[in-house]
Amino acid sequence: MSAGSDLITLVARRQNPDEYKQKHWTGTFAEYLDLVRQDPSVTRTAYQRLYDMIISKGTSEIVVNKDKLVRYNFFDDPDEGGQDAIFGLERTMISLVNVLKSAAHGYGTERRVLLLHGPVGSSKSTLARLLKKGLERYSRSEEGRLFSFGWRDVGPEGEETFLECPMHEEPLHLVPQDVRAEVMARLAEGRTLTYDLNVVGDLCPFCRQMFNDRMERHAGDWAEVVQDVRVRRLILSEQDRIGIGTFQPKDEKNQDATELTGDINYRKIAEYGTESDPRAFNFDGEFNISNRGIIEFIEVLKLDVAFLYDLLGASQEHKIKPKKFAQTDIDEVIVGHTNEPEYKKLQSNEFMEALRDRTVKIDVPYVTRLNDEIQIYQKDYNERKVRGKRLAPHTLEVAAMWAVLTRLEEPKNAGLTLMQKLKLYNGKTLPGFTEDNIKELREESEREGMLGISPRYVQDKISNALVAHPTERSINPFMVLNELESGLKHHSLINSEETRKHYRHLLALVKEEYEDIVKNEVQRAIAADEDALTRLCGNYIDNVKAYTQREKVRNKYTGQAEEPDERLMRSIEEKIDIPESRKDDFRREIMNYIGALSLDGRKFDYRTNERLQKALELKLFQDQKDTIKLTSLVSSVVDKDTQEKIDIVKARLIRSYGYDEDSATDVLNYVASIFARGDVKRGGH
Repeated sequence: MSAGSDLITLVARRQNPDEYKQKHWTGTFAEYLDLVRQDPSVTRTAYQRLYDMIISKGTSEIVVNKDKLVRYNFFDDPDEGGQDAIFGLERTMISLVNVLKSAAHGYGTERRVLLLHGPVGSSKSTLARLLKKGLERYSRSEEGRLFSFGWRDVGPEGEETFLECPMHEEPLHLVPQDVRAEVMARLAEGRTLTYDLNVVGDLCPFCRQMFNDRMERHAGDWAEVVQDVRVRRLILSEQDRIGIGTFQPKDEKNQDATELTGDINYRKIAEYGTESDPRAFNFDGEFNISNRGIIEFIEVLKLDVAFLYDLLGASQEHKIKPKKFAQTDIDEVIVGHTNEPEYKKLQSNEFMEALRDRTVKIDVPYVTRLNDEIQIYQKDYNERKVRGKRLAPHTLEVAAMWAVLTRLEEPKNAGLTLMQKLKLYNGKTLPGFTEDNIKELREESEREGMLGISPRYVQDKISNALVAHPTERSINPFMVLNELESGLKHHSLINSEETRKHYRHLLALVKEEYEDIVKNEVQRAIAADEDALTRLCGNYIDNVKAYTQREKVRNKYTGQAEEPDERLMRSIEEKIDIPESRKDDFRREIMNYIGALSLDGRKFDYRTNERLQKALELKLFQDQKDTIKLTSLVSSVVDKDTQEKIDIVKARLIRSYGYDEDSATDVLNYVASIFARGDVKRGGH
């Protein structure tokens, strides 16, 4: 058998004919009524289906600055391996899901346009894409089933065809209004329903014509009319233009409202005699084809006013007005997105008051937590996607750090730097700042995340760094930082020299921070003795406790009570520039911090206090560094004994910090040059 035949057999085996039949189920109207009786959820509205789809993926709970937040797993994009996962916008997702829940229960928001509002590149399109893709998948699942119908038609030579409803509407629209409530009550009888079984709306113009023709043919016998109806399973698909639509503003001269509500089919007018015959009309506008699902309006506020009127009717009344026809019922979720300048225009335009009144604005800001921003870049730059090159440790971290810094507002607290604020937001603890302080910081910075650098710019510059160094086996943070800086000259969204200058200053801060990070890692690799650090920390805390409580310390070896070891305490505190005049304050801070942890039922660990950890590691490093002459790396001669010790440090960097041979060598050389400048103590952030 040939390779081609093998592959055809392989694909054929993976297909499931039974599943195909299930997804392409057809039946009579009576069979559909039986199906509704068994599972009323097949009649859900578009909002109910969208809300249930999100909930079906489950939730988890996360704690951010003492706030317990629900994380909806749907937004991790689990079905596509996280390709469109959204990070760090839990509050935005909660707002969105709450609006959908309210709409699903008919509390009013189902009559609004969902307006995703935020700066460029803040995941608005990704969020809309997630909802559309998710709804497609959900309609293919058993729990997400929905149905539409078509009309049996007999041609002149007796051949039987089916004319599908062009708007894929709910089959229960065929039940006359005067008996609908009674039919719904019978279908729901004895069942506990999440949503009331309440089908709203009438037949579309095409199906109304089909219905009326058959009522005439069967002398008003409704039971005979529905014999001509074939119900079928509906699979939503943007590609097939079924239940998922997208509308994008174009050149005003080449666009009119028929793109939303359909247009006359002039070729069929000759056949049917009049342009007001629905069979001579194409119900293929974006609103028509999106019925039962979702429609996305890209840059919605750039739409011409004529389109906005259609949008208002569609959202408020759930009706559209195709040319030459009566108002037509629709059932769809309307999602628009817009950026800041367009939204400001909307606020200042009194003619747009009606639109403002019919929108629910959901802010989609940039991420302001460093770890979330790093995840955005890891999604695109990882070992699976970047082949033939390695990203040195911290390369994505420094890029993300700079991006987040550009979005943060300067703290009003004079004792707090922007870099410290970034660390607090990212879950680090700093002396003198509680989680309540972090909440206050967020509340005083309302515009945070709505300005700054977009992830797209950073992604472009990381890509540049990957291709600009063809001979290098790894890309390091300095390559990316240089790309970020050089790109600022021509960045189209930076419209003032002052902003450009501020962004350059932030790059300098990030370089300093990176220097501290790698210096710290090398120091840790040299002093990589966790037990020694824990012992040193325990010793320090015992002495500080005794000092602050004016007690003596029991010597573990002699058992004698002794005065606190001032020399030991100062040798540690000096490493992070705590002056003699502030030592008492610092020691009290440490004890208060330990006490606060204890009240929360948490055990003290030196790793949770960044400054203390740094001081302990520097002290241990200072005690051990003389055994490794690291500064000899910057000279051309390294003796065998030193080289062996350097190789041990390099191996630790590779094993514990994610370096490879090249990047470990680079970072050791870089840190050696810092030590050669006598710069070991700089820092203390």
